[in-house]
Amino acid sequence: MASSANPISVLCIIGSCISLQLGSALAVKLFDDGGTWGTSAVRLLVAAVVLLAITRPRVHEWNRQQWAGVLGLGLSLGLMNGFFYAGIDLVPLGPAVTIEFLGPLLLAAFLSRSLRDGICVILAMTGMALLGLDAFNGNPLNPLGVAFLLGAALFWAIYILANKNAGALVPGQGGLAVAFVVGGVAMLPMGAGGAWNLVSSTDTGWFAIGTGILGSLVPYSLELIALRGLAPNVFSILISLEPVFAAFFGWLLLAQNISTLKLVAIGVVIAASVVQTVGTGGSGANGAPRSKLKKLQDVGRKVVPRRRQ
Repeated sequence: MASSANPISVLCIIGSCISLQLGSALAVKLFDDGGTWGTSAVRLLVAAVVLLAITRPRVHEWNRQQWAGVLGLGLSLGLMNGFFYAGIDLVPLGPAVTIEFLGPLLLAAFLSRSLRDGICVILAMTGMALLGLDAFNGNPLNPLGVAFLLGAALFWAIYILANKNAGALVPGQGGLAVAFVVGGVAMLPMGAGGAWNLVSSTDTGWFAIGTGILGSLVPYSLELIALRGLAPNVFSILISLEPVFAAFFGWLLLAQNISTLKLVAIGVVIAASVVQTVGTGGSGANGAPRSKLKKLQDVGRKVVPRRRQ
């Protein structure tokens, strides 16, 4: 892996961030027909079909421990996505992604407990305090939406640990493909009706499939290309810009205006991500993508993992 960033790799990561957040913004437009949980189920299952076709995992050869690891990964993946979608139905996309970033930031700080991670926690909490202050200035965030996003942050942290465990048990990306099936099916008890509304209509069905590919397959493919020419720490710093793209597409496609104080809060959380990453050097990546396919580096080495959808 290259130790410096080449322009093509940087453009691939930027393209990945754009595709991921554009997919999230477009998914919001499906909520009226499919609901948040139904939309989440459809997009996870679309990603599952694509990944299963690519990886063709030999599930008949898995033992009980491997199945347990993949099931845990799938449940955390599904709940992470489901809670995130429920959150962005009530909270603007930029602040929503910022709040969700608390999950991996605080997890890495807890596992490492270094001075750098202490600074990271202070910055992250400062960002959240600024969001709270902005609420008192007449720009409140929906409390239920914030609760959903904190749930998404929690399950993102659990997902990181589950991904590390499943990756050690199941070689390749076959485990992730099956995990997408598990996650999608796990959303059906809450979103079966909405999912059926989406897939039974030609217009919404194709739109759901398109946004599913845009939010999963495209970012995943671009990340694989980029990682051939980027050091892991450079990769992590670049994906820390996701809240910026989220805020932009929320403004462009969803007419979500962001106050100055919210922009400052987003910037502070991005700074926390960068602080957490600087100094990791060439520490290896564990090879597990998340876009809500995401590229995660070794959790025990203070990394910023790739975000959800």
